[in-house]
Formats: sequence, C-alpha cells, structure tokens
Amino acid sequence: MMLVTGATGNIGRALVDELRSHGAGPVRALTRDAARASFPEGVEAVRGDLADAASVRPALEGVRSLFLIPGLGGPDSDAAVLHSAREAGVEHVVLVSSITVQTHPHLGPAAQHAAGERLLQDSGMAWTVLRPTQFASNALWWAPSIRDRHPVRVAYPDVGLPTIHPADIASVARAALTDARHRGRTYALTGPERVTARQQVAAVSAVLGREVAVTGIGREEARREMAAFLGDEVADAVLDVTGGDVNEELLRVRDTVARVTGSPARPFHRWVAENAAAFR
Repeated sequence: MMLVTGATGNIGRALVDELRSHGAGPVRALTRDAARASFPEGVEAVRGDLADAASVRPALEGVRSLFLIPGLGGPDSDAAVLHSAREAGVEHVVLVSSITVQTHPHLGPAAQHAAGERLLQDSGMAWTVLRPTQFASNALWWAPSIRDRHPVRVAYPDVGLPTIHPADIASVARAALTDARHRGRTYALTGPERVTARQQVAAVSAVLGREVAVTGIGREEARREMAAFLGDEVADAVLDVTGGDVNEELLRVRDTVARVTGSPARPFHRWVAENAAAFR
C-alpha cells in the first residue's frame, strides 16, 4: 500500500494517476475532503489533514511507502506525521523538498526544507528526497490578470529558470516509490531548458491566440504585492530565486528526470497547453 499526501494538488494528482496507470499496486490518496474527491478506479480516498497529524494516523495503517508534501501543517506537524509513519510500519518515504536547499541555504524557506530532510533522514525509515526547481504551475499566479486582460506585472521578466512541469516531479516520485534503487538518493529536478517570465507569458499568449502584455516592475513594488499573501520572508525569498540573487547552481539545467524515468522532461509550453482553460 502506498499513501499519497497532497493527492488533489499539482504533483499528488499526477502521481496518483501515474501509479494507477503503471499498475504499481494499491494506492491510498489523502485529502481533507474524501467525499468530494474524484480519483481513478481502484484508488482509496481517505480523509486526513497534515496540519492535524492525528487525523493522518488511520490513513497510515498498512502503508509501506509514503509520498509526503511537507509544510502543509508546519514543521511540528511534519515531525509528527513522520513519527506516526514510523510507528505504523512505513518503510520508505519520498519527500518533496526544494532545490534552494543547495542553491540558497541561507533563505528561511530553504532552511525549513533542509530541516525536513534531516527529520526524514534521522527517522529510521528509508528515504528519497526530491529537490525541484520553480514549478511551471507557478504561472497560475498570473491567471487572474490574464483573464481580466491586464498586463502581467513581474520583477525580473528576463531571467530564465529551468522551470519544471509538476507531472515530471510525479514521474520521478513514482519511480522512487516503486524501485528500491532510488532509496537513499537526493535528486535535483529541473525542466529541459531555461524559460523567462516573458517567454512564459508568450507561451500563454500563443495558446490563447491573443497578446498578453508584460510589465516589468521594481523589486520593492513586487515585494509589497507578494507580501500581502505570502508574508515578508517568503516574498523576499521568491524574489531572490526568481531573479534577485540567482546563481549558476540554480540556473543549471539537469537531466535527472530523463535519467530516472527514461522520458525527457516536459517543456513549459506543454504545461500551458494542458492548462490553457485556467487563463481564459
């Protein structure tokens, strides 16, 4: 039995579908509203909230492999979930971390991810750590402006990052959950090429068949807008890793997805084509 947390999210949903399509064995999907969730036939939907570790314990019964999205309930909850997993007999955990652990370890969010990695590695369970770069799905931040036909406002519009399709993270996770050779490994994950914010918006424009303008704004203006919903520390971190403090390690394009899964990483325009309705 495998338990997928964050099962209705960008990575978790794709992972559930991959596990079923590959005949990986019984799959249990954790969601806060199991009654309303829709999953492929044969997937067991169970209720649980990572912010309440006690609610996750029943879902861990009989589970041998766990896919964990950290931070949904905070560091204390992550520790409690890992403790419950070990008590329940879970043998292996695949953890989604962040590439910033190695590129920007001084940033607060990166330090939190690093702490989560250490918790898992000290847990006594086998582990695999995934460190993805910027998600293609972060472009959804711009969806309201694009739908309202307003310009996309962004700092550092011409800095390119090797943005990754969330489904590629899911593909690597599926390989890690089903092949013991990936245990004890840490994988830095990127897309196949660097893509700037301006190029991302152009890809959306091409799918919509209309021009979407991009307005470059200063860091302080961008920080004020981001801090309103992300908080000051996270806003500063996002701005650093999207252009304000990039480095070669962050910008490097890696072939990890292809090496682990046997298939090339998906380009950004494919994600846009699959999610065009969000921008209309």
